[in-house]
Amino acid sequence: MNIKYLCYYDSSDDFNENRYYVLSAKGKIDYIVSTLNKLGYTVQLVSGSNSRNKGLYRSRTKIINEKTSLKLFATFGCSSKLTKALNRLFVNVQMFFWLVVNVTKNDIIMVYHSMGYLHMVKLLHLLRRTPIVFEVEEIYSDVTGDGKTRKRELRFFQQADAYIFPTQLLDDAVNTEHKPSVIVHGTYQVEPDRKCKFDENLLKNDGVRMIHSVYAGTLDPRKGGAAAAAAAAAFLPFNHHVHILGFGGKEEIQAMKDHVLEIAKRSKARVTYDGVLSGEEYIRFIQSCDIGLSTQNPDAAFNSTSFPSKVLSYLANGLRVVSIRIPAIEKSAVGSILTYYDNQVPEEIANAIIAASKNVVSDKVNQGPQMIENLDRDFKKQLDIMLRSI
Repeated sequence: MNIKYLCYYDSSDDFNENRYYVLSAKGKIDYIVSTLNKLGYTVQLVSGSNSRNKGLYRSRTKIINEKTSLKLFATFGCSSKLTKALNRLFVNVQMFFWLVVNVTKNDIIMVYHSMGYLHMVKLLHLLRRTPIVFEVEEIYSDVTGDGKTRKRELRFFQQADAYIFPTQLLDDAVNTEHKPSVIVHGTYQVEPDRKCKFDENLLKNDGVRMIHSVYAGTLDPRKGGAAAAAAAAAFLPFNHHVHILGFGGKEEIQAMKDHVLEIAKRSKARVTYDGVLSGEEYIRFIQSCDIGLSTQNPDAAFNSTSFPSKVLSYLANGLRVVSIRIPAIEKSAVGSILTYYDNQVPEEIANAIIAASKNVVSDKVNQGPQMIENLDRDFKKQLDIMLRSI
């Protein structure tokens, strides 16, 4: 059986076209495609990504492996709000007509949730009546706080025949008709140990173990995780280094650099903004650290149902994890092996980092990689059962 997977996606070797996609979403898409391939499904990624460059890029199909291909559509570079909107419309129109022509009754349509596909998916469902699986990572309107959009978003979800969710809490909120569904918190792929820890394992003068903590994710101030992680450095002892790896707009990046410099002036610990990394460079940096930080704002509405994919990334790379205590994380399949703090204040985050560092120094067995392998095996079985049921 064939799967048409609607998403914003491009392969990393096409960087010259500068098409829009989110690194964390790409990572999860890659994992799900790999799982589908192992189950025997042929997958065609159908990407709505448009270029942010000037100039015209043509439509084409790219072979990724023997069971996976990528369909990209023509896109033109733009700078004004009007031309950006026209570019998105241009790509969506091409995408819709391509799907109308190429989707058959033997296909399954999988949709990585985006409001940009709302009208397209509605029309396609009416015309083709092929099974649709929605991959719902979060209720986006909970991030923006738009109540009207939330109602529209929830109605949109009801078109699905089955779902992929990151948490049971999101399944309960969206899947009110109890359609087939499967839970996958993130990427269940254990990375081999690159043996690339930072050089200064011991501080020269004191012989104390240096502890490296890392926040990797969005710099979006509405989510608040990067700023909170950096602020904790002011309450850590001298043998700690907090790294911020974050993506965002120019203003968000500059704001984070300024925030880090201000924290550094009054900290015994080190704190640095280390840019945006991906692929092997990202993995090697993460594995150079000891503790991963999941420090998003617990009061934001989206945190009641969404699961931060960074937690799985940290565990898959052998890190201990410090997290805010919220139900979506604590009740997850990996909730029992994390170190928690309860209030979103720098002192408590720092205390949790110090608690987690004791396991690093004592070299206590890390259960994370084995737990990720078990989750991978279970997800593969459950996904196969779900797809065969629709």
